[in-house]
Amino acid sequence: MNPASPLTICIVTWNCRDLALDCLATLYGRPQGVDFDLIVVDNASTDGTPEAIREAFLLAEVVANPDNRGFAAANNQGLTAGCSEFLLLLNPDTLVPAGGLRDLLAVARDHPEAGAVGPKLINPDGSLQYSCRRFPRPWAALFRDTIFGRLVYNDPWTRQYLMTDWAHDEVREVDWVSGAAVLLRRKAVEDVGVLDEQFFWGSEDVDYCKRLWDAGWKILYTPQPVITHRIGGSTDRVVIATVLRRHASWRRLYAKHFSHGFLDRVFLGALIWARALGLITSWLARVGWSKLRTRLSRPKST
Repeated sequence: MNPASPLTICIVTWNCRDLALDCLATLYGRPQGVDFDLIVVDNASTDGTPEAIREAFLLAEVVANPDNRGFAAANNQGLTAGCSEFLLLLNPDTLVPAGGLRDLLAVARDHPEAGAVGPKLINPDGSLQYSCRRFPRPWAALFRDTIFGRLVYNDPWTRQYLMTDWAHDEVREVDWVSGAAVLLRRKAVEDVGVLDEQFFWGSEDVDYCKRLWDAGWKILYTPQPVITHRIGGSTDRVVIATVLRRHASWRRLYAKHFSHGFLDRVFLGALIWARALGLITSWLARVGWSKLRTRLSRPKST
């Protein structure tokens, strides 16, 4: 690693070779206006991800873990590497525009009180991703992306959580920003420590932003740069495991930061696992119905 580089980028990969190659192509193939080091930490991919990256991008440092250590633990391997002033945690399913790194660093330097800065994220079709949010409340978890939310028109709990009442067109203090792309100040990392590795996958970003706030740092959202995020590049392959891990992380998050005693934790835990069961049941039903439709649509042999 170059000690003079102001930025170290950490990308954690798991069976996402093509997405990761596209991501790195935007970092190395588009003028970014800033020097950076890049470390890829691979969590035991079986699709040749680390080998492909080593072959295509000689400047990237690739660490191939022998087993899947989880998202937080792998990111910590990057956070503790080098001595750059800033650290960017970046998902492999993102695409960074030309000058994006320069613009992100400029915002952080203009706001020395910010321990973390999150850029605007958009979907591949150009629509907005709600990548900065308020801290979660139980009702938001119950209604968002569930049958209950579909039964309540324009439910206020989800709108408040996602901050849909705001145009996302200005730099603003927020509760937390998505770990898909978040710039961290090394001084802040040295102050609060690394990610909590008990979060195997999911909610580690919410937890970290809460810890930064508690330590006196601020969290900022910026509309520039605009980074494309192709959600679910790896996790869509293991739907049930992803749902279970995400909800286990939610349970830990609520117990760690937002519960008010034993009974509260029991109630929230039951609510979270009921939500997970509902999502898994709904997904299995959709898969079963899709297979049945495919079978019925096949022409009968004569």
